[in-house]
Amino acid sequence: MKIINKYYPHALVILGFILVSLIYFYPVLQGKQIFQSDIAQYTGMAKEQNDFRAMENAEPYWTNSAFGGMPTYQLGAKYPYDFVGEIDDVLRFLPRPADYLFLYFLGFYGLLLVLKTDPLKAFIGAIAFGFSTYLIIILGVGHNAKAHAIAYMPLVVAGFILVFQKKYVWGGLLTMFAVALEVNANHFQMTYYLLIFLLILSGYFAFEFIKNKEYKPLLVSIGTLAIAGIFAIGANAGNLLATSEYAKFSTRSNSELTFNPDGTRKTNENALSREYITEYSYGIAESFNLIAPRLFGGSNHENLGKESRMYCFFTERRASEAEAKQYASSMPTYWGDQPIVAAPAYIGAVVFFLAVLALFIDDRKIKYVFLGGALFSLVLSWGKNFPLLTDFFIDYIPMYDKFRAVSSIQVILELCFPVLAVMGIQSFFKAKDEPKLQQKALVQTGVFGLGVIFILVIAKQLFNFSGASDQYLMQSYGPDFVDALKEDRVTMYYADLLRTGFLIVLTFLILWLFIKNKLSQTTTLIIVGIVMIFDLFFIDKKYVSAKDFVSPVQIAAPFQETEADYKILADTTHYRVFELNGNMSSARASYFHSSIGGYHAAKPRRMQQLFDYQIAKNNLEILNMLNVKYVIQTDKEGKDIPTINPDANGNAWFVSSVKLVNKADDVMKALNTLDTKKVAVFNVHEHESKFPNARLKKPWDATGTINVVEYKPNYIKYKSENEKDGLAVFSEIYYKNGWSAYVDGKLTDHFPVDYVLRAMEIPGGKHTIEFKFEPQVIKTGGTITLISSIGMVLLLIGGIYFEKFFRKDAQK
Repeated sequence: MKIINKYYPHALVILGFILVSLIYFYPVLQGKQIFQSDIAQYTGMAKEQNDFRAMENAEPYWTNSAFGGMPTYQLGAKYPYDFVGEIDDVLRFLPRPADYLFLYFLGFYGLLLVLKTDPLKAFIGAIAFGFSTYLIIILGVGHNAKAHAIAYMPLVVAGFILVFQKKYVWGGLLTMFAVALEVNANHFQMTYYLLIFLLILSGYFAFEFIKNKEYKPLLVSIGTLAIAGIFAIGANAGNLLATSEYAKFSTRSNSELTFNPDGTRKTNENALSREYITEYSYGIAESFNLIAPRLFGGSNHENLGKESRMYCFFTERRASEAEAKQYASSMPTYWGDQPIVAAPAYIGAVVFFLAVLALFIDDRKIKYVFLGGALFSLVLSWGKNFPLLTDFFIDYIPMYDKFRAVSSIQVILELCFPVLAVMGIQSFFKAKDEPKLQQKALVQTGVFGLGVIFILVIAKQLFNFSGASDQYLMQSYGPDFVDALKEDRVTMYYADLLRTGFLIVLTFLILWLFIKNKLSQTTTLIIVGIVMIFDLFFIDKKYVSAKDFVSPVQIAAPFQETEADYKILADTTHYRVFELNGNMSSARASYFHSSIGGYHAAKPRRMQQLFDYQIAKNNLEILNMLNVKYVIQTDKEGKDIPTINPDANGNAWFVSSVKLVNKADDVMKALNTLDTKKVAVFNVHEHESKFPNARLKKPWDATGTINVVEYKPNYIKYKSENEKDGLAVFSEIYYKNGWSAYVDGKLTDHFPVDYVLRAMEIPGGKHTIEFKFEPQVIKTGGTITLISSIGMVLLLIGGIYFEKFFRKDAQK
């Protein structure tokens, strides 16, 4: 009975999380699935991999359907012995995206329990965290990996706190499994931001230990966290090692080129330019969106409704009511500093009020850790708008320059503020025997909150309510359109300030009634919780709702085959396709064909450069060497038409000569005028060991033939016939880590030519040539993963035994 009484509240809470998750995303109960734009692109990228997996019951680890060819390490590849992933699958048992919402709740609930919060308050706090607008909108657009990583952040923080509280066994075990799940979620940017906060948290506890001269507990804590981290990282070794290897091949690694596409000299060696990293920088004043959602216009597609000035604008121009309503349902009202915003990063007015209350009434020093983490992440999210700190981090903090969209570091703030809010309400109730303290803290909080609202009302005069796209809108629709849009922006500004002010006053009055003994603690908590949750709920529903759900068929096949695709697919040979509309930022063509484009956050660097330096300048010879047989263009009516490229080089060919250069710059420049059917350009300085005959003025036989006889993502087989020794070039992407070449079953060196392609020497005669993708990193990573996973299980068993038996015996 004691066990039941101990655990049944938590069981009820978990059941509540399940119900809330399913109710919010209720269309999943009807068999529908949410349409996520990014996942649609992922589906296009991963189709060849998934088809291969279904047919071969194996992983290809390579796809030829995107960017001419790339590893699938960051395309949902399945790694051997991924037991952590299986644990994650068990936790995510609900239909997507309800599974991620449930994880939000569960992880945050665990953190609040560690902070000694009772189940009801922890339940309400967890719902408030999960309903933070940013966390909901990323589910709407398909940033699943980001949501996944955010969901496990609270558990990692909880594990660290337990360890520093000298609960080494349970804290170490929680940290180990939470970090393993966090890393397994596979969004390294979010994990990196979490690490920044963990350094702040660890610094606080280290300071406390040193101040109290508790050196041994500090060392034990560090050792415990180190062991937990080693095993957690080891359990994800397959993914981590493979991703690290691919990163050097991707746009996240520094370029070998020293000049820009326009010929000017590069001034920055970083893989990502400072402008690209900080493109999505939160505006300083825009930060008040956190407490008043549409202060800066909300999003780029706001539904303004019939009461709006834009609706009147359309009706005044003889649009029907239905037309005006439709036009006004998706207006670009956002006027902040970022290029595109799908929704404001609203944390909730009540959450903000209670978090401020914590600063006045909670006496735990750890509140300053969460406040510091929130403010530090906020300042970093300003990016180019606060260059003093941003430039320092880009220039001097390791790996910070590998990530873009610095505004997303606000996820730390969105973690910290709900924690402070729960601490605030918890401490407020604990001070029930000190009504003067309660009154003072409540009044201070109310004055602060309403003071912020008053200042923002006055500050309205400082803003012109003009957005970055207004000039384009004015040219397209006229100045009256923009004037009407600005009127609605001003209306939204005042309306949301009024809304936030009302919620602050309402929360103040509810807590004041508690002080005056008009409401019980439970009643007060429930009322405040309802107000807090519904505040967020109604904002969230503006941006992610039932209308975003579609049939599973549409999700499984997000791209419809066009007449152009149908005609191209009639050609059963092996070739590539270039879709002009998608260029290098769409996976639509990859869904149906082997494309030189695609959609990925870390594209193959050299393919992107080939596009920027050559293809974008209409160098058709590059399309020829990539074996682009079809180019999809759009006619005047917007219809896709396939254009045949008769000059495509084919799958492989023999060249008659080699142009030798000594650096990557010279390879790229040589491509400007290279006849790729006859000449191959080779960087002899970097790769001579693989092509020792490069410097010999050897006559290469270019009269032979070489044809594909078998073509799979991870295996290609050719038959060649030539009288004398030949130098064959293959229209496949060179990737040194994993691809092995065999001539008549004998391992043979191959090497890069023409900046991205493979080449090898072929002896005279008839031969069978095979390329096999055999990545050693997968085998090595799998071994480390298996050993680490076994170690985690042994530590779990040992930890439970120690706590349940050894410690009890020691106490006796």
